Amino acid sequence: MPKISNNEVLNIFPLFFETNLNEKDGADSIFQKLEKIFEFTDAFIYYVNPESLQLKYSFNKYSTYTENSLFPFNPRQRKLIYSEDNYIADDNHPIIKCLKIQGKDCNYAISKLIIRSAVFGILVLVRNDGKSYTDEDLAILKTCSCMISYVIKDLELSNVFKIQLKALKDGIIEKNNAYKTIKEQNEKILEADKVKNEFLANVSHELRTPLNSILGFSEILENGMYGKLSGKQSEYVNEIRVSGLRLLGMINEILDISKIEAKAMKISRSRFSIDVLYTEVCNVLAPLAAKKNIRMIKDFEDDFEIYADYQKMQQIFYNLVSNAIKFTPENGEILLDAINKKDHVILSVHDNGIGIDPKYHGKIFAKFVQLDSAYTKKESSTGLGLTITKELVELHGGKISVKSEVNNGSTFIINLPVITEK
Repeated sequence: MPKISNNEVLNIFPLFFETNLNEKDGADSIFQKLEKIFEFTDAFIYYVNPESLQLKYSFNKYSTYTENSLFPFNPRQRKLIYSEDNYIADDNHPIIKCLKIQGKDCNYAISKLIIRSAVFGILVLVRNDGKSYTDEDLAILKTCSCMISYVIKDLELSNVFKIQLKALKDGIIEKNNAYKTIKEQNEKILEADKVKNEFLANVSHELRTPLNSILGFSEILENGMYGKLSGKQSEYVNEIRVSGLRLLGMINEILDISKIEAKAMKISRSRFSIDVLYTEVCNVLAPLAAKKNIRMIKDFEDDFEIYADYQKMQQIFYNLVSNAIKFTPENGEILLDAINKKDHVILSVHDNGIGIDPKYHGKIFAKFVQLDSAYTKKESSTGLGLTITKELVELHGGKISVKSEVNNGSTFIINLPVITEK
């Protein structure tokens, strides 16, 4: 049983969104709030990589663990990580064996961390008092994990602001001797940076904080924690959550572009297969495609592996395939192709949608560009998706291009150099 009653738990949920916006204190604050709800001696937050779990944050009373340590997992453990249910586990559970958590006769509660329907991490609570976690614990932990996922995104946004500020200060110090000659240019840069930072701060404070509350409490209602909803009520709550997630996706695009501009986006390469990459992207986007009866087809014969950043490659193809779904009429078709050359690979996404006039081909990858048509005006967008995609492709040393004509579909082609492991 949780430490406190359901009503008291409800009062603690909003406190998650008052977490200090810095990486170390913010993580400690998350664990401190969890301590008010659950019994545990140790707690951990891991990020999911293609072939391993990475310890990101830890809260230890009786043991010490090195943050950023990697824990490789096997196919069975990978399946458990991505399964739909949370777990109550013991020392013999496959995930606990993978994580090599030290202890004897301990009991564990494991919950996924999810953003935009994609699992990016797991939360693990450990207790060594001989008692097990209950199904009620898991139900509450699931909602807490939903909120913690959004809080972690806020922490990342805060780190971006700090990186930008440090870069600005370092630039002023380095250019101090030449200040008189570049003063006018610096004033323009500072003014532009001020406008951008004010905009991002407004997005973070005015949109993310209340949006996180909306998503968190809609999750509580949808889980039926405080009573079963009627059919119509469930439909409305689901619409609130879907609309909130769509808005959160747009805000996250702004977060990503700010990371890129602050030079804070780094590549972390690993080896993975194209089939796994395409399959996971298609699985995430399957509900959107199903609404329009659009088929997503992996149109290549031989699977092969590449050495790249898995999470960023997921984001690249999430953006391209979701765009294809957005601008393809009902009963359409999307083809994902892959060709392995000696020194490079060619990956592509083709749709039979509305197409793009050739005169716009040179503009669609620029920031905030949205083509002017009656069809595109129906779809919400920040105009940043293709910009972020192009930047992520170029971070891999590759190039992206488009072939398209009006009413004749579009093909986005990614050409990546073959990189070998060092």
